[in-house]
Amino acid sequence: MNVIVTAGGRPQPGDPLYPLTQGGVKAMLNVAGKPMIQWVLDALGGSSAAGHILVVGLPALDGLTCSKPLSSLPDAGDMLANIQAGARELARLDPAAQHVLVCSSDIPALRPEMVDWLAAEALKADADLCYNVIRREVMETRFPGSRRTYVRLVEGRFCGGDLNAVRQSVALGRHPAWERIIAARKNPLRQAGLLGLDTLLLLLAGRLSLPRAEQSAARHLGIHGRALLCPYAELGMDVDKPFQLELLERSMR
Repeated sequence: MNVIVTAGGRPQPGDPLYPLTQGGVKAMLNVAGKPMIQWVLDALGGSSAAGHILVVGLPALDGLTCSKPLSSLPDAGDMLANIQAGARELARLDPAAQHVLVCSSDIPALRPEMVDWLAAEALKADADLCYNVIRREVMETRFPGSRRTYVRLVEGRFCGGDLNAVRQSVALGRHPAWERIIAARKNPLRQAGLLGLDTLLLLLAGRLSLPRAEQSAARHLGIHGRALLCPYAELGMDVDKPFQLELLERSMR
């Protein structure tokens, strides 16, 4: 599968990472001796499932390398615009592709076998959107004290992952739900609210299940979504705060 790597974020004053980036691009933050995004490109390059890699949001690819075909697009303004610009470019390069992987540039612990796993699961699911969910115990075992945001479902407590699969035709379209989904990506209650009041109430009561959430997404958003129970904590270990960067660096030594 071809891959969009989102890399346009620039922490602003007041952001916990601003003292480290000083207005620079977050993706280029040094992690264990090299830019954070380079760790991601190395993992994608080692994946048998990854095809063309398109970085969206960096002003240039200076010094970055990948063993797979690599190209870039400038920042289109926000995450949704970057994903859609990336999808258009990948559709131009590979019109026959059915799905595209969307990968954040701030999950430096990513490894090739994790990319292969997701690509295989997405092909089996054949959904509009395959979204990774990671159990709290998986995260806390691998990265104790990571302080992720968890949502309580019938099956347990989960956080989201930052490598997901989208049907290319859906990524290309201006789906009315995309802006709301991306805006709510860090807030489980807002996510549930997108799926209707009944879904939000079930979540608050701890009675929402993964299948029910998938059904609500189809009914309220018109998207055939599939939640994938991800066994890899690394897909959910993004860098939002300095202590998370330190935790990742210790784990990668």
